[in-house]
Amino acid sequence: MSRRRHSDENDGGQAHKRRRTSEPIEIEDRLESLICRVGEKSTSSLESNLEGLAGVLEADLPNYKNKILRILCSVARLLPEKLTVYTTLVGLLNARNYNFGGEFVEAMIRQLKETLKNNLYNEAVYLVRFLSDLVNCHVIAAPSMVAMFENFISVTQEEDVPQVRSDWFVYVVLSCLPWVGKELYEKKDVEMDRLLSQIEGYLKSRVKTHVPMLQVWTAEKPHPQEEYLDCLWAQIQKLKKDRWQERHILRPYIAFDSVLCEALQHNLPPFTPPGHMPDAQYPMPRVVFRMFDYTDAPEGPVMPGSHSVERYVIEENLHCIIQTHWKERKTCAAQLLSYPGKNKIPLNYHIVEVIFGELFQLPCPPHIDVMYTTLLIELCKLQPGSLPQVLAQATEMLYMRLDTMNTSCIDRLINWFSHHLSNFQFRWSWDDWSDCLAVDLLKPKPKFVKEVLEKCMRLSYHQRIVDIVPPTFSALIPADPIFVYKYMDESSASLPGYPVSITVSNAIKNRASNEEILTILKEVPNPNQEDDDDEGETFNPLKIDVFLQTLLHLAAKSFSHSFSALGKFHEILKVLTDSDEGKLHILRVVYEAWKNHPQMIAVLVDKMIRTQIVDCAAVANWLFSQDMAHEFTRLFTWEILHSTIRKMDKHVQKIQVELEEAKDKLEKQQHKKQRDSGDDEEMEKNSEDEEGQLEEQIERLQEKVESAQSEQKNLFLVIFQRFIMLLTEHLVRCETGSVDVSTPWYKNCIERLQQVFLMHHVTIQQYMGTLENLLFTAELDPHILAVYQQFCALQL
Repeated sequence: MSRRRHSDENDGGQAHKRRRTSEPIEIEDRLESLICRVGEKSTSSLESNLEGLAGVLEADLPNYKNKILRILCSVARLLPEKLTVYTTLVGLLNARNYNFGGEFVEAMIRQLKETLKNNLYNEAVYLVRFLSDLVNCHVIAAPSMVAMFENFISVTQEEDVPQVRSDWFVYVVLSCLPWVGKELYEKKDVEMDRLLSQIEGYLKSRVKTHVPMLQVWTAEKPHPQEEYLDCLWAQIQKLKKDRWQERHILRPYIAFDSVLCEALQHNLPPFTPPGHMPDAQYPMPRVVFRMFDYTDAPEGPVMPGSHSVERYVIEENLHCIIQTHWKERKTCAAQLLSYPGKNKIPLNYHIVEVIFGELFQLPCPPHIDVMYTTLLIELCKLQPGSLPQVLAQATEMLYMRLDTMNTSCIDRLINWFSHHLSNFQFRWSWDDWSDCLAVDLLKPKPKFVKEVLEKCMRLSYHQRIVDIVPPTFSALIPADPIFVYKYMDESSASLPGYPVSITVSNAIKNRASNEEILTILKEVPNPNQEDDDDEGETFNPLKIDVFLQTLLHLAAKSFSHSFSALGKFHEILKVLTDSDEGKLHILRVVYEAWKNHPQMIAVLVDKMIRTQIVDCAAVANWLFSQDMAHEFTRLFTWEILHSTIRKMDKHVQKIQVELEEAKDKLEKQQHKKQRDSGDDEEMEKNSEDEEGQLEEQIERLQEKVESAQSEQKNLFLVIFQRFIMLLTEHLVRCETGSVDVSTPWYKNCIERLQQVFLMHHVTIQQYMGTLENLLFTAELDPHILAVYQQFCALQL
């Protein structure tokens, strides 16, 4: 009691001071909260909330103007789904305080320049769209907006720039027109007609070689797979034909028209698009994903047609909601389901189509795959009466269209569907898919079901899968994931390595040293060597066979046991895999032992790359070898290959970072030396020693980077060379036998080649010259060369 009173007496003044200094921060937080939450569910109408907020902000402008400017610029960039709510707010503030409106426009232009400089092109689209909607709120004068658009379209006249640069500036202009087209046409119709005719001319001359590589389906029926600019152009053309009448955008500013039309407008400062920089990373082209049309939603509101601008607006807003809230699945699901105007559209169908559109986006989805799974699960929980039915209908449609679906997208569908089922007790009406049992098991449908069951087993256990699937599906049920030990019992006694395997097994159990085990392994006869030939140590596959089979058998209980075994006997494994043949053979042994357990193969190969028992090129050679030909179209094979390519990439990046850090350190050291020159002789000598050490370190790292990049280039050469060999053999075989080229195997192989290009496009671009000179030459078969040309066209 006395202690508290004592502190009250002494700290009274300080506590008062502390409260006073934190007050502005509290007000700033309150302003941020008010601005960010306007437009959400409320008992009052949106219009009265906006009017009230405009009044609060106007009162706080004298003290918190910079903070308010900062918050409004941020929400324009980061909350694009509430675009018209915030433009109305800015319009009301501009009507009350003209100078503030001017400062806001200037701040937005500064922010736009900054985002373009930092390659944040998606955010830049939202900023331009925000500025264009300010024309509707009488903040910005229409002629200056048209002038900005004309400057954007002038980029299409630039020479020697990538097509993706011009595409982006055209897309920005077209994507603003659903919001502001009507207003601009009323004020500047001649200029707008000229602008649209320039865009039309550009779109007709565009190169579209890249489109097949980005399509989810190869078939154009039931829904055409349109390139994004072509689709948006068709939507804008229809909007223009409908006299710019659009019925879906929420426009709160209409209610304040009498106030806003009295406001003075600002002219945008002249905006010249920044020039092309070699390191600029423009957004890749896309193909618009279409899955549903008005015939698929049975009752209720009709789905807008694929070329109606409403379809674009709805999809764009749903994408924006996902972009804003993707890290919080519960919030994201709730926001999607409370989409404004949801009673006028079949919202569940739009949401499912947009989510699958993102999941299947090529080259890669905007967010990690698992996010889409958790989001769909959350949506099913919030709408248990309707959304699961739409999702089941979508899954059924995807299954029916597997024959023409891109292989990369099938992989993602397998991963999503198996994960989704694991959250709903693996319940599914499997009998509805019994048609897959009547066709060749290499066709897409049976392969899909087999891979889904394989992934489901990873998320449960073998017997569970056997129990949930009808007995008729037995051919597609994965094998029991047990270890295949070739030296298991007496029946294996005739095998050459059998006696030594027992000795090795006992030695491992008795914790023998590495030297002792290597001595035992010397007794293993070498099938590659003549009887009395003792010249040097040649590669002995039987040694690897005996040792690794025995070791993995003893450690077969779990992943951890296997990792521990590889770690403990790392030295022996390094000795046994000294040659390239040894590295290939160790991978063969792992596969033979664990062929019933693809996941174990994947994690053991991953571990062996990390511990440098095998290298990345050996893994690639093994996957493309004749030994693995029967597993070539399996999903786990490609998961291993992509994981291997990513490992190599991380290795190169890690050394590059170390090199950059060493260079920075040396630079700082030299600056310090110049600053302190003429001080202490001993200090100078120490500094020179340190510099010398750093220079040596940089030289060593430079060599390591070059060596790692050479290894990486070699890895891609191996992969692409093997692809070319396999595909060429197939094409020649079909030609000589007068057989159709397009078999399921061929489709899978050519799309796997596309997948390697797309998934690792950033890295592959560094080695384009080498690939073109050595592999993708003009003499190559057009079927294979087309894939390379599509890839090159992506960054044109």
